Amino acid sequence: MGVQLGVQQYFLAFLEFFWGYKLRNILNIRKIRQFLSENIPNSKLFDGGGLFLHLRTNTPYWKIKYRFQNKERLYSVGPYPEYSLDRARNELNIIKDLLKKGKDPVVEKRLARQQNYFNQSHLFEDVARKWINKNVQNGIWGQVHLKKSLRALERDVFPSLGKLPIAEITSPLIARTIGAVIDRGSIETASRIHQHITSIFRFAQTQGIITTNPSDPVKEILKIRRKKEHQKAILIPEQLQAILLNAEKLAISPAVRLAHRLCAFTAARIDNVVSAEWSEFNLDTDTPTWTIPRSKMKVKDRSFDHIIYLCPQIVKDLKSWRDISGPEQPYLFSSKLTSTGHISKEAVEKLYRVTLGLANKHSPHGWRSSLSTLARENGFAREVVLLALDQIHDSATARAYDRGGRLADRKELFDWWGNLLQPTVDRSGVFAIEITTEESKKTKETKFPFS
Repeated sequence: MGVQLGVQQYFLAFLEFFWGYKLRNILNIRKIRQFLSENIPNSKLFDGGGLFLHLRTNTPYWKIKYRFQNKERLYSVGPYPEYSLDRARNELNIIKDLLKKGKDPVVEKRLARQQNYFNQSHLFEDVARKWINKNVQNGIWGQVHLKKSLRALERDVFPSLGKLPIAEITSPLIARTIGAVIDRGSIETASRIHQHITSIFRFAQTQGIITTNPSDPVKEILKIRRKKEHQKAILIPEQLQAILLNAEKLAISPAVRLAHRLCAFTAARIDNVVSAEWSEFNLDTDTPTWTIPRSKMKVKDRSFDHIIYLCPQIVKDLKSWRDISGPEQPYLFSSKLTSTGHISKEAVEKLYRVTLGLANKHSPHGWRSSLSTLARENGFAREVVLLALDQIHDSATARAYDRGGRLADRKELFDWWGNLLQPTVDRSGVFAIEITTEESKKTKETKFPFS
């Protein structure tokens, strides 16, 4: 039987290499076992198409003979049985495809090996830290920004992506990393982290490490999540009062506390609150107002700025804060810890989500829904409420209201809103809310200083 198999193999080799016959898939497991049992050093077992099993020093090894640019070449596949017959045949198909494309399989294998070595020597975390060092050395980042950014990367990115070759990281991997941050409710943190990841990949592109940026498509996940987000809002006045009361009990930053109160009493968007400037406020008149430039509003295609009437409760707080912080500061809530120069909205949102335990119950944006719903329920005109929230869609109507034709109605709205949130105000800037416990059924007055 061994003699017969040997004759068949030599005849196959003769046909294939001298006459060009393309016989394929000649072998099976039985023939391979028979070949190995004979254990003839330096013998070959052909499967056709150039694929053969070469027995050298007791180690069978799959190889492929092919011709490239009129020269015979030899491609090493791998040892048997680690490389099964089917796996070796698949490798042969890959070789044939490369030849059709005019590529030398041996050269392509060497390039792939070098590329793999190159990839393994450029892990995501290593590249990220080089990018961070560049920003620090070039003076782009200060130490505070460095600390915050590095903490975010070490907490949310490096555990999942840090040890992966940056060239092998895909968009779905990045999306899962960003999605995990979004799922815990930190939308803005997720956005900043995505910006960092995108910049890291761009840096890698400039270094010749990668050619594409898989982080770019991931920005769509942030848009989708924001659209799906439903802003929660509390609509019971007593519970809204309790939010303000509970915040006064906490040892939190005075700037964050006042930003939170400004959200509550004006129902302004959180972006406008944290970036508020003293030049926008007119506190020393009979009708105190906050005029937000149209360029800072969500809707920018209107010809007039947005004016918010300020109720006595928040005016008292703002005047006290002006005495403490000084009007020479451009922002109400100036901060040296951020690149914008003012506190971040994440600081205020975290107060609601974490410190006050209001996740999925109420948020800084929720005051807008609370004011809109409760004001309509208490008889305020729809147009007045929409104007207060800058949601008037009819430009002519909006301009008419903005000229002050119904200033009394707007003043009445915010005076009513201030008294609803904080029923009693005394001259010292403290407020009192009646709290009735189930145990005592007694009414107690609790006072908390603003600062």
